[in-house]
Amino acid sequence: MFKDILVPIDLNAPELWEKALATAVEMARPAAARLHLMTVIPEFGLPVVGQYFPEGYEERVRDDALSRLEQVARDRIPSELKVGLIVAQGSIWREIVREARERQVDLVVMGSHRPGVGDYVLGANATRVAQRAPCSVLIVRN
Repeated sequence: MFKDILVPIDLNAPELWEKALATAVEMARPAAARLHLMTVIPEFGLPVVGQYFPEGYEERVRDDALSRLEQVARDRIPSELKVGLIVAQGSIWREIVREARERQVDLVVMGSHRPGVGDYVLGANATRVAQRAPCSVLIVRN
């Protein structure tokens, strides 16, 4: 049984994670596993780009993401399950893999769209996570 399950959530695309989160909840219930809900916010990239944003912008974005993630947890996670919230910043797939490794999760459950031509050339986040994660990865198609 899985004891720690990481569920990446794109707060701007619920159609990508709703089914995956429901699947993770059902998998967590029998073992009373801990769910780790995670969202990744993008980096500015080059430092020169950051100067065009108002002071404190990154902190406000992070706070907003955490607030929205807390709402998802309140609305979608049964009270009997333990849940942790993670707001990371950077490359989506790299941050998911890093968190999976650092938290030593047993399973990553993530949603994915049907791959398009660009995904085969560039590689979708789900594909990259599946290839590099230190644990099992369940990709839930929408």
